[in-house]
Amino acid sequence: MVHEWALAESILLYIENQGVRRARRVVVKIGVLQSIDREILEFALREISRERGLEINEFTILEEEPLLKCNRCGFQWSIDPSKISEDIREAIHFLPESIYAYFRCPNCGSIDFEIVKGRGLGEIKVENYE
Repeated sequence: MVHEWALAESILLYIENQGVRRARRVVVKIGVLQSIDREILEFALREISRERGLEINEFTILEEEPLLKCNRCGFQWSIDPSKISEDIREAIHFLPESIYAYFRCPNCGSIDFEIVKGRGLGEIKVENYE
């Protein structure tokens, strides 16, 4: 729960640093491997923006599916989040490097791969009033 509040604080600081005080909508893309509780994040965004005097009508949180790329053979693949147990998701959430203990390249079996997308905070898009 604390993680979501810290993430909300960072998102709103980014928005403020862009000079935005009012927006119709803010769209945030967050990687599935981040294991965020969307309900808590949305609540934190609303509360912190109110405390900071920001006027944002709507927050939309989109999930970014994981995409992995093998550094050995170049193969790219996705992980189906519904097939990742809660224990593994939590391990990856707190220690991202633990992903290498649970997954291998399905093409060559290597553990030398990178997370191309699907972990961490992705794009933040602010839709201003026109």
